[in-house]
Amino acid sequence: MSPTAKAPAAPPPLPGWRRRRALAAWLFALPFSVLFALFMVGPLVASLGMSFTDMTGRDLRNPFSVDVVGLANFAELFSDAKFLRAVVNTAYFVGVGVPLTVVVSLLIAMALNNGITRFRTLFRVGFYTPVVTSIVAIAVVWKYILEPGGLLNQGLAAVGISGPDWLHDTSFAMPSLILMAMWRNMGTLMIVFLAGLQGVPAEVYEAARVDGAGAFQRFRKLTLPLMRPTILLGCVLISVYYFQFFEEAFVMTGGGPLDSTLSITYFTYNEFGYGNYGYASAASYVLAIAIALVTLVQFRLLRPKD
Repeated sequence: MSPTAKAPAAPPPLPGWRRRRALAAWLFALPFSVLFALFMVGPLVASLGMSFTDMTGRDLRNPFSVDVVGLANFAELFSDAKFLRAVVNTAYFVGVGVPLTVVVSLLIAMALNNGITRFRTLFRVGFYTPVVTSIVAIAVVWKYILEPGGLLNQGLAAVGISGPDWLHDTSFAMPSLILMAMWRNMGTLMIVFLAGLQGVPAEVYEAARVDGAGAFQRFRKLTLPLMRPTILLGCVLISVYYFQFFEEAFVMTGGGPLDSTLSITYFTYNEFGYGNYGYASAASYVLAIAIALVTLVQFRLLRPKD
């Protein structure tokens, strides 16, 4: 054969080969697809349909006898003072908690990446341990700490300060929950940000240092721009979690005092407990829309610049 001669073309696939391969792939995926449809897609579609009806607990025996009310549930939600209070509380929790958690986590990640060399692994484990600990157990411990006679007020009393009733004062209840949520969740973002920082080439910082850039300039001009995708990921992850905060208020304050820690998820939980299934489903989809809108805004603001 001549050196310039082309190799013979591969024979075409056998008839039906692609179809058999696709069929085999679907057969392997079928168990997961069935389970996903039954336990994820099915309930989602059912709850969406339920939000447009007046379904209550009395209709469980005959669910197809409910009346379709259209957007009436959504309109009623935005005239419900308790729901509007839950919206404000959730916005407060997210608006304060997310930036605070992101900033503290980024500072800790930078310290672990640059400043702390001894016992670095111990610090990482220590900061991440609350993430893998039961939220109920954590809430019970923090409730004990923040009680009027708890450890925090005892420590303040030792230096002559009379501490407030942290969980039963409308001025301190929500900040207390935000502080606890930040302490528990900063370990997650610390790991995410630490991975992002370790992906930045050391030569970039060395070149900036040679050019005379100070620590703050390197942080503002190099670290933040290069970390934008990682910060975006962290903001989205923590925002979705904070929008759904429930266990903290459920265990520590019961939504009080005076509904000052009532969240949208807590409101939805109560309405389901009262048997107002259509109304509660509408509230849950308002929350889902809010999460989607905030996520879009975050992508718009934090996406990498061209």
